[in-house]
Amino acid sequence: MNEVIKQLQNRRSVREFTGEKVKDDDLKLILETAQRCPNSVHGQQTSLIVVKDKDKIKKIAELSGGQKQVENADVFVLILVDYHRAAYAAESKGNKIAVPETVDGLIVGAVDAGIILSAIQTAAESLGYGTTAIGGIRLNPEKVCELFDLPKYVFPILGTTIGVPAENKLKSPKPRVPFESFSFEEKYDKKKVEQGVEEFEVEYRKWWDENGLPEVPSYKETMKKYYSNYVKENYQKTEETLRKQGFIQK
Repeated sequence: MNEVIKQLQNRRSVREFTGEKVKDDDLKLILETAQRCPNSVHGQQTSLIVVKDKDKIKKIAELSGGQKQVENADVFVLILVDYHRAAYAAESKGNKIAVPETVDGLIVGAVDAGIILSAIQTAAESLGYGTTAIGGIRLNPEKVCELFDLPKYVFPILGTTIGVPAENKLKSPKPRVPFESFSFEEKYDKKKVEQGVEEFEVEYRKWWDENGLPEVPSYKETMKKYYSNYVKENYQKTEETLRKQGFIQK
């Protein structure tokens, strides 16, 4: 197994950091690498805001639901869906863009942002740093927009921490659903997905118990919590802020 694949297969979310600094040269290399990611029609509809100021990182942690893993990170990178760039380009040629106002425009921006996130994390981990994706910034997106003075057609979709990881206390990488219930040949297999859930429920529970965390909910309980009332009640500001920023008007 080559080193790239080994790194990707053993990646983990790092929530505890030593407090050591991320080297400036390393950070620049990480961000430059992320900029080389593929993007739709080469519109480059993503931008980054790199935050090192501890007071501002603390504020981001607060807006993200009081996440200590954010507060203790050395660097926070905010990933933006950014159609302001395309809007300016089009307007300079006497036209206006409509894509941010469509659902597909939002999907394009979200996909490109996800690709950027993966590149940042992979590059950072290759240099010995730890990261965690943070979707909690969408708990208070309007305040995040205000904090960073975001114009129309720009939305803070997610972010990532970067720091020097503390000692890993987990015995193995977090398990995944069975491979055959994840990757299909030629067509979707509903039965395999459902069987995979049943098998994973047992394996995931066992993994948490082996790592001394029996209080952590099972896969089914987690899905029940996060994808029902939790999302509806806690992320209800997302759509409102998207519309204020010029998205999904139609």
